[in-house]
Amino acid sequence: MVLRAGTRGSRLAMAQTKRVCGMLEKLGIKTEIVVIKTIGDDRTNVPMHQVGGQGIFVRALDDAIINGEVDFAVHSMKDIPAKRPEGVVTCAVLKRDSPCDYLVHNCPLEEVKVIGTSSTRRKAQLLRGGLNPEIKELRGNVDTRLKKLNSGDYDAIVLAEAGMQRLEMELPGTQLMPQWYVPSPNQGIIAVVCRDDKELAAKFAPLNDETTARDSLYERIVMEEIGGGCFTPQGIFCENGFMIAEVLSLDGKVQQRIEDNVSSVEDAHAIGQKLKVIAADLIEDARRKLGIKAF
Repeated sequence: MVLRAGTRGSRLAMAQTKRVCGMLEKLGIKTEIVVIKTIGDDRTNVPMHQVGGQGIFVRALDDAIINGEVDFAVHSMKDIPAKRPEGVVTCAVLKRDSPCDYLVHNCPLEEVKVIGTSSTRRKAQLLRGGLNPEIKELRGNVDTRLKKLNSGDYDAIVLAEAGMQRLEMELPGTQLMPQWYVPSPNQGIIAVVCRDDKELAAKFAPLNDETTARDSLYERIVMEEIGGGCFTPQGIFCENGFMIAEVLSLDGKVQQRIEDNVSSVEDAHAIGQKLKVIAADLIEDARRKLGIKAF
C-alpha cells in the first residue's frame, strides 16, 4: 500500500512533507506526494487575516483527506486552526525545531528602519522591542519575501527560524529570543494529519514526540481559551512545562502576560481563562480596529 501525502506546493511545505515521507520510508511505508493548490496561494497581496488566516491552507488539505484524494497531510502545526472538521485527526507531532522568529537583515541592526511582516503578533512585538521601525505588509513564500528584501523594499523581514532550518538556509540577521518575542502557539512544530481511521493513524505513531506533543497541547488549550483569532497579537510558548503567554495591543504599547508552570490540561485551561479576562480589552480593540466581525 502506498500512502498519498497532500501538501501545498511551496518549497517549505514540500520540504516538511518530504521529511515525514522519509521517516515513513525508513519504517518500510511507501509514500507519494500530491500537491494541493489553495486560495491563499493565489491571494498574496492582502493581509492574512482578510483571507481567512493560515487556516485556509489547512482547510484545502483537510478537504482532500476527507474526499479521499490523499491519505494524510503535513503542516506547520501553528497553522492548524483550533476548530477541526470531522473525519480528520492529528496522528503525529514531530520533535520541535527552533521556536524562534528570526529577523533577516543585511544592514546593521541599528540601521533597520522598515520591516516586512504580515503578522499582527510580530508587528506588535517589534514595536515593543525598541527598534521603533515602520512595519510594512509582506506575504508570499520564503523566496518571494527574500527577493523583496534584497530588492530594497524592506531593511529586514521576519521568518520562522524553523522554516529556514528546514530549507537549509543560512541568512544574515538576528535571532529573536522566544522569552521576549513570544512565538505563535506551536511554532517550530510539524504535525501530521490523516483520516480518522485507527489503523491508518497507527502507522504514524513512531513519529510522535511525547514532550513536544504535550507542550503543543498546552499551548493550543491556552490559545483556544483566549480566542481572538489570527488578528489578535498573541504569543504562547511552552517548553518542558513552563508556559509564557501574552496578548498585546496592535501598537505593542500595552501587554498582558502570564508566566507559570503547567503540569496538566487543567493548568493550561486556567492560564488561558485568566489571560482572556485580563486581556479582553486588547482583544476587542484589535477586532474593532481591524474591522473583524464579532464572534
